[in-house]
Amino acid sequence: MTDLTSIAAETATLSRGWTSRMLLPILVLAGSIIAWHLVISINEIPPYVLPGPALVAETFIRDWPILWPSLLTTLSTTLEGFIAAAIGGVALALLFSQSKWLEWALLPYAIVLQVTPVIAIAPLLLIYLPQQTAVVVCASIVAFFPVLSNTTLGLNSVDRNLAGLFKLYGASRWQTLRYLKLPAALPYTLGGLRIAGGLSLIGAVVAEIAAGSAGSGSGLAYRIAESGYRLNIPRMFAALLLLSVAGVVIYMTLALVSHLLLRRWHESALRKES
Repeated sequence: MTDLTSIAAETATLSRGWTSRMLLPILVLAGSIIAWHLVISINEIPPYVLPGPALVAETFIRDWPILWPSLLTTLSTTLEGFIAAAIGGVALALLFSQSKWLEWALLPYAIVLQVTPVIAIAPLLLIYLPQQTAVVVCASIVAFFPVLSNTTLGLNSVDRNLAGLFKLYGASRWQTLRYLKLPAALPYTLGGLRIAGGLSLIGAVVAEIAAGSAGSGSGLAYRIAESGYRLNIPRMFAALLLLSVAGVVIYMTLALVSHLLLRRWHESALRKES
């Protein structure tokens, strides 16, 4: 009976905490919408310059049959780029942890990919690759480096005393990697994946805009560019709103996965539950 009472009390505490966390962003959003409406009403700004929130909501509902397929296309590209970046980043980080020579040889080129603007790479990829493949590659390039750098940092941040203990007991390199380095690097890898989720969406959007300027495209970014060319500003705002919501959902999903994997043992998740 005591256990049930403590569980119920803990659940109620967590529920109140989540309610308060969600209430503040909702209040800020409501205040921003009201301020947006007042600015337009007071200054009598025409809708082709800055549409009001009511017009954007109306356009969002009216153009949903157009926006929804475009959103699915963008999310599909984002997911493919994210998976490619996650697999490639983690795999290369594991190779770096096993060979410093390999890390010294390849890390500069990974940095080059990170610092080169994707908007400059996208037109070249669209020349040499099929359109969909080029867009996915752009999304994966943008998201690749955070996974690589964070995972490499986690694998190199193992406690020296634990590493010495494994060596003392004659653990093999594979055993050390599996039972010591990988668990120690997991929080870093999950942090890199949270960053990579949003960056893959950004890479997909940039590549879709480049593909749209070449005369083809069906993603949400293409709809934004198309609306700009046609001065359909309400649809542009509706598409931007949908894109922002998609980015928030991606981040929250990855944050939830990270919390579920770390909540039983890592300090970052334990503090959230306390």
